[in-house]
Amino acid sequence: MHPWNAPFRVPGSLVHTRPGPPSQDWCSDCCGAGVAADAEMTTRMAASNMELHALSTGREPRVATVTRILRQMLFRYQGHVAASLIVGGVDPTGPQLYGLHPHGSYSRLPFMAQGSGQDAALAVLEDRFQPNMTLEAAQGLLVEAITAGILGDLGSGGSVDACVITAMGAKLLRTLSSPIEPMKRLGHYRVAPGTTAVLTQTVQPLKLELLEETVQAMDVE
Repeated sequence: MHPWNAPFRVPGSLVHTRPGPPSQDWCSDCCGAGVAADAEMTTRMAASNMELHALSTGREPRVATVTRILRQMLFRYQGHVAASLIVGGVDPTGPQLYGLHPHGSYSRLPFMAQGSGQDAALAVLEDRFQPNMTLEAAQGLLVEAITAGILGDLGSGGSVDACVITAMGAKLLRTLSSPIEPMKRLGHYRVAPGTTAVLTQTVQPLKLELLEETVQAMDVE
């Protein structure tokens, strides 16, 4: 399992691009950060294109194909589509993980983090990532990395989700951890009417004059 994360918020929600059926040897998913609408619509368009690609070729698209479709679209808009994406999946060539940037550039690495909290998350991943990690160890590392991003950034949400991708499919795990607890108000600040004294009060009537009046009949037939 490859650790990959995006801070949990609206643009960090995971979007399925083209999960293959259990009889196939591939499955791919995508999560995004940046502008919520851009990330969501970009992945929806990619999912639609992958469906058409599968119907046209008669075979499931590979992870590299999904990545190429996404980066070509992002490059076409020259960064005006503010979507930073992480594409992960398993196909006949093995597990793969890609990071795509808003301008269309990409990188293929064993671990990846995107979004406003990526610096803190990458610091944890670079320090503790090891090849061939077990599923439990990878999930623990993912929780630590995203928690670091959440605590170091005010816009990265408050809970940690994970997506486990295998050749049999993808499984989304919601709320593995919630490092930030909702704050409780210490008291109620309710001011009773009349607490603040009114020193003076002036009522100025408005003098209005009707200059013109027009009535127009509405045609109901």
